[in-house]
Amino acid sequence: MHVPPLGPAVPRRGNSVSRFIGRGAMQLAGWKFEGSPPNEPKFVIIVAPHTSNWDFPLGIAALFALGFRVTFLGKHTIFKWPFGSVVRWLGGIPVVRTVSRDRVAEAVAAFDSSSQLILAIAPEGTRKLVPRWKTGFYHTAHGAGVPIVPIAFDFGRKVIRIGDPFHTTGDEEGDIVRIKEFFRGAIARHPENFAL
Repeated sequence: MHVPPLGPAVPRRGNSVSRFIGRGAMQLAGWKFEGSPPNEPKFVIIVAPHTSNWDFPLGIAALFALGFRVTFLGKHTIFKWPFGSVVRWLGGIPVVRTVSRDRVAEAVAAFDSSSQLILAIAPEGTRKLVPRWKTGFYHTAHGAGVPIVPIAFDFGRKVIRIGDPFHTTGDEEGDIVRIKEFFRGAIARHPENFAL
């Protein structure tokens, strides 16, 4: 199984054992990688389609296989006992959606205060069909001056496709249209819940 190498600037986690486990899990499930993460110390990852609970373990296996460290936002309910401490150890930050906070400003501040940070976000925000993506990922990347790296989970081909870094221009609508083009053709676990 080909696993793209990481450049020296990318934040790392794990060791040869965790990489072996991640690669073994992906290989047993028949998944592979296309593309490589950029050699950047800070960027925002957006992952789509997100239509199934299987997206999470697949993403964790991929992170272990690659050996890089990410931070991600998750619905607060996945942080309850008995898995909460494990999800936090994996890089999770709980989000209570009913509480109004300026999470973009918080994320930008985290980028500003960190020498290395990869923030992973599912722009759909839910496993259900949504007519419009949430744009927090865009405003975070633009405000922090970091690129967006799109990653597609293509269940049709069993491929995790890693795109080139996208640098925002400030034209939110136009930029998001261009970013979404990367995901065209990716088959979701539940295709009826994914639309561009």
